[in-house]
Amino acid sequence: MPAPMTTPRRVAHHLLDQITGEGRLMPELLAAGVLDRLDAADRARAQRLTLDTLRGLERADRLLERHLRKNPPLTVRNMLRLATVEICMGGDAHGVVNEAVAIVGQDKRTGALKGLVNAVLRKIAAEGPAAWAKLRVPRLPKWLRGPLADAYGAPVVTALEAVQFATPPLDLTPKGDATALAALVGGTVLPTGSVRLAAAGQVTALPGYDSGDWWVQDAAAAIPARVLAAQPGETVLDMCAAPGGKTMQLAAAGAQVSALDISEARMARVATNLARTGLEAALVVGDALTHEGQYDAVLLDAPCSATGTIRRHPDLPHAKDGSDFGALIEMQAQMLDHALGLLKPGGRLVYCTCSLLPDEGECQVEDALARHPGLKVDRDALSLPGIDAGWITPEGGLRLRPDFWADQGGMDGFYIACLRF
Repeated sequence: MPAPMTTPRRVAHHLLDQITGEGRLMPELLAAGVLDRLDAADRARAQRLTLDTLRGLERADRLLERHLRKNPPLTVRNMLRLATVEICMGGDAHGVVNEAVAIVGQDKRTGALKGLVNAVLRKIAAEGPAAWAKLRVPRLPKWLRGPLADAYGAPVVTALEAVQFATPPLDLTPKGDATALAALVGGTVLPTGSVRLAAAGQVTALPGYDSGDWWVQDAAAAIPARVLAAQPGETVLDMCAAPGGKTMQLAAAGAQVSALDISEARMARVATNLARTGLEAALVVGDALTHEGQYDAVLLDAPCSATGTIRRHPDLPHAKDGSDFGALIEMQAQMLDHALGLLKPGGRLVYCTCSLLPDEGECQVEDALARHPGLKVDRDALSLPGIDAGWITPEGGLRLRPDFWADQGGMDGFYIACLRF
């Protein structure tokens, strides 16, 4: 049996095996408690090691293939990848090599390969760091790179990949004044009102966390609620609410918010986030396609491919292959139609997805306009601070991409549109 996972490298190695071997997603693994035996600092380190390795997987494989006659079993290969990325990114080679050899050697299934691991990693320690920077930026998998190149062109895809290869900054949404929060945490205020930290460290140790002054939310993910522009006293439905960032934005604006999600476990996370920030919303566990009610406004962040979040979730290309996109697109259309039926006369709907694929964004809105006579896109809702006119699409939606603000760390890919009858 493998040794207990009591160090960040052991946990990172386990995570890599699950993601690349079993097709599991990082959030799923974290929710299962894989980090529970580590303290807060080591939990953060384990996640960083895993994410760095996933981002640098192509480069690691290119370096390792120079020293391997054939690929070893996946778990050994993942240990080599993890160690290679850490060494090439400035890690202490002696400590990295020693623990990598120990991890492989302590597993009866792989113990006979510890000599190989030692020999290969010592060569990597000697030659890898200099060769690392000469390798190309890792590319997206073909199943995703092709459709994105068709949609945006090869130069844009190359720019996306460059942003996604870098460790992303941390964005915070303030409950109150953004300038005051930036001063408190040592961040900068982005044009759209989020606060960005280049190197945040342990999130729970940041000033204002315990008092609920902010929550973690990518700058792009904070824009849909701003487009909805909830007013005090309005009834608002956050239709697929977990983990609750948009719910908290709507509640902070003074709206009477109903947060809906089909997962009881995910809704528990929404409740925890609301409690920390001192904000209130009615929590409803249920199916978005059968939910009933009438609301002044609805925010539908529909289930999607999440291809816009790869800069923060580099596990996604290893857990997906595009085969489920058709079912997702059909579900999005059904949810959009149902959500329109939940609006009071004169109400508004913001539809959004954290996807880079036009089929999940621009095309969905164009199809909805064709299905619903009288439905219109409210372009004026996009007249917000920080929104570049070049981001607005022909049908009146907002297309956000990771290469926007590239010199500041980029943003998640999103599509956002405000709809009214």
